[in-house]
Amino acid sequence: MSKLLQHIDTPSDLKKLTLEQLPILAQELRDFIIDIVSTKEGHLGASLGVVELTVALHYVFNAPIDKLIWDVGHQAYGHKILTGRKDVFDTNRQLNGISGFPKMSESDYDAFGTGHSSTSISAILGMAIASKLKGDTTSQHIAVIGDASIASGMAFEGLNHAGVTDTNILIILNDNAIGIDPSVGALKKYLTNVKKGTAKDENIFECLNFNYSGPIDGHDIKALVQELERLKLVNGPKLLHIITTKGKGLKKAEENQVTYHAPGKFDKKTGEIYPKKETHEPPKFQDVFGHTIVELAEENEKIVGITPAMPTGSSLKYMMEKIPERAFDVGIAEQHAVTLSAGMAAEGLIPFCNIYSTFLQRAYDQVIHDVALQNLPVIFCLDRSGIVGQDGPTHHGVFDIAYLRCIPNLIVFSPLDEIELRNIMYTAQLGLDHPIAIRYPRGRGHILNWKQPFEKLKIGTSFELKKGLKIAILSTGPIGNMAKEITKELRNTDAIGHYNFPFIKPLDTDRVTKIFQHYEHIITLEDGCATGGFGSSILELSNLLGLNKNIKIFGVKDKFLPHGTQEELYQIAALDKNSIKSYIENIL
Repeated sequence: MSKLLQHIDTPSDLKKLTLEQLPILAQELRDFIIDIVSTKEGHLGASLGVVELTVALHYVFNAPIDKLIWDVGHQAYGHKILTGRKDVFDTNRQLNGISGFPKMSESDYDAFGTGHSSTSISAILGMAIASKLKGDTTSQHIAVIGDASIASGMAFEGLNHAGVTDTNILIILNDNAIGIDPSVGALKKYLTNVKKGTAKDENIFECLNFNYSGPIDGHDIKALVQELERLKLVNGPKLLHIITTKGKGLKKAEENQVTYHAPGKFDKKTGEIYPKKETHEPPKFQDVFGHTIVELAEENEKIVGITPAMPTGSSLKYMMEKIPERAFDVGIAEQHAVTLSAGMAAEGLIPFCNIYSTFLQRAYDQVIHDVALQNLPVIFCLDRSGIVGQDGPTHHGVFDIAYLRCIPNLIVFSPLDEIELRNIMYTAQLGLDHPIAIRYPRGRGHILNWKQPFEKLKIGTSFELKKGLKIAILSTGPIGNMAKEITKELRNTDAIGHYNFPFIKPLDTDRVTKIFQHYEHIITLEDGCATGGFGSSILELSNLLGLNKNIKIFGVKDKFLPHGTQEELYQIAALDKNSIKSYIENIL
């Protein structure tokens, strides 16, 4: 480890350095991040871009007494290293290791947990108001937010309120013109004009009553320290606009900022990403979505695609490349994405609104009020449903079945495999009487030859995959492929029946009723929360029919799952093959 960084365990150690030593420390910190992330994987570019800012903030301010919030948290690696987690940083995003995002329970220096964007301004304002009410007039309150995140509606709500308070808050706008994908929208254009000196006379932040300064070079650590020291003495809401380069210090990361947001393993000296082994594997579910929507849109001119800032992650990028006039990246604005889709549907278009499952939670009212209540046939494609892995509890898509199943008019579908995903997309664009949510997981599917002719699905259909004598497994979604394996491996395989329910709602009640009549034991299997999910719908039907069936629900229990590999988390949730086999063997 380098000579300065090895002696720094807390910000108080950092404050012992001279101003001239800070650029040296910044380079050591950048090298340390590259060294670890190159072998352990994680988010890279965002943290590299704020190394100088991180050092300057902890040099000038007095965390954790002064409150510091990192919006989204992709860029908080340097912060973690300087605040007592340097020696365990190599456990980042691993089971029982430190989180990839700021986490209040992990450190007093993490003033607020962040994993979704645009929450920092509201949170820091709340903390500043609380300090004032408690009589504390000296502590500082700082939020670092990117140019993509500040364009979100919630960020503007926070700015709008903060501007009419006299709270001592500092918003640092980290302007690098990119989130995960390049930033979009009119605000991006405005900030570009500010940087070029061609913006209109009125400054949008000054109009919101912020004391604006900048833009300044976010990689000039001495200039940052000087300006932060000045702003400490300025009362009221302040906004510092800094210009940074995402991936700063690693040439490959600067040149390809989208790929190096989270590049996987790479050569720390050259930046070259290590090639993955050539394998004949099934495609990722999101790529099946991306290629299928293009295939359908080329035949159906009414189809449009919408994503809130995730064209690469969701694979809507394929449609944006081939049919750009009908594919829309609306920025980090999930509520807007949903209601925009509703407006399009009201005018006869066929919107595929592609949002990560965990991000649709941010637009729940819009799903109910703007889509379902008006029964508009929006097609929601919920990527990253279920257990996602190392991003942890902020990103697990385990709540979607429960929070969507209770909404009137809404169809809920979870495909067993890529072919079912393609078929439901095909069926939906033919015309539906209701909106539909199609949920599918992160990762690869199960079928190599996935691009097969489309087949129209009957709404509410289920499928008997294997008939049995005593125990019926009712599964929804790709976890059903594990159930297929289980039915083949158990010693008394004739006793086990297996049924696939891609339609969680409407439920195939006729099929379930027949299963109740034929089997002694019912097992439900889903990769979502057990409370209110698919298994609950089977239990509810049993109660409605006045039956006292032996129903065992396998789902995520009533707790937040940590971060770790998907395999590790399935074991923690007791959704792994051995847990299910053990239960079945005990009742055979």
